Amino acid sequence: MAGNPLINNMTKPAGDPRFGQFGAGGTTTANPYGQQVQSPYGTYQQGSYTQQAPYGYENQQVSAGQLNDMYNAGTAGPVDTNRITINDIIMKTGLNLGLVVVGAVISWYMPILMFVGFIGGLVLGFVNALKKKVSPALVMTYSLMEGLLLGGFSLMFEASYPGIVVQAVLATVIVFATILALYSSGKVRATPKLTRFFMIATISYAVFCLVNLVASFFFDFNARGVEVMGVPLGLIIGLFAVLLATYSLLLDFTHASDAIKMGAPERESWRIAFGLIVSLVWLYVEILRVLYYVRSMADD
Repeated sequence: MAGNPLINNMTKPAGDPRFGQFGAGGTTTANPYGQQVQSPYGTYQQGSYTQQAPYGYENQQVSAGQLNDMYNAGTAGPVDTNRITINDIIMKTGLNLGLVVVGAVISWYMPILMFVGFIGGLVLGFVNALKKKVSPALVMTYSLMEGLLLGGFSLMFEASYPGIVVQAVLATVIVFATILALYSSGKVRATPKLTRFFMIATISYAVFCLVNLVASFFFDFNARGVEVMGVPLGLIIGLFAVLLATYSLLLDFTHASDAIKMGAPERESWRIAFGLIVSLVWLYVEILRVLYYVRSMADD
């Protein structure tokens, strides 16, 4: 899988040797002549018919008419075989985005809930990323926690610079739409080399954020406020973080595309939705920070 390595615990289908026991379109059986025979209707041998038929025909004699009906039934689509589709991804992502908005509205009027969202989002983020079997309930709860975090967080920036939240939301939507359009047209693709760099840079940035948070809390020192040739370090780091979050979106699109092509189970749409929420929240927060530093510099 070329998807986002930070959340890439996807259940793998049988069409790919890396995928588990989920079949993408039939039952693969051993041929007595050393070859693999794949039949959408079960196991058979040439000459004699030993059929293990699906759709309620198991362990029954299959007549010529029934066999003809099965072959004329048409090819099962992704919905019939419980495989993931683009509609699944859109619906799950939309649902979780809605929960983020709901949480943000609640926290906007009750900012104290921002701390609940921070702890809940941090814990559930790790749980969902490391969990082998995706849990829809945990993904939705994570989205709600992220909303609680964003509501109070955004209110602090809005108090300093009215209108900055709307600007950040619009910028996030524009970046998302641009990357999606470029990926859909084939003009941008994730590469192994860039993905390795992304992993190293993301881990390094996470360590910086943690150390800076501790320094701010215990020593009243914020490294983001340090100026480099008159430019706040927070602006430089913020622009770099925006690029990282944007590449994370590209990896999520790759993840979704690969899942559809390889016939992953429908439930994996929840994991992809989780990844998209993570990337979008990250992108929004970094854009909000960048706009804050830009407007503060403009006021000086």
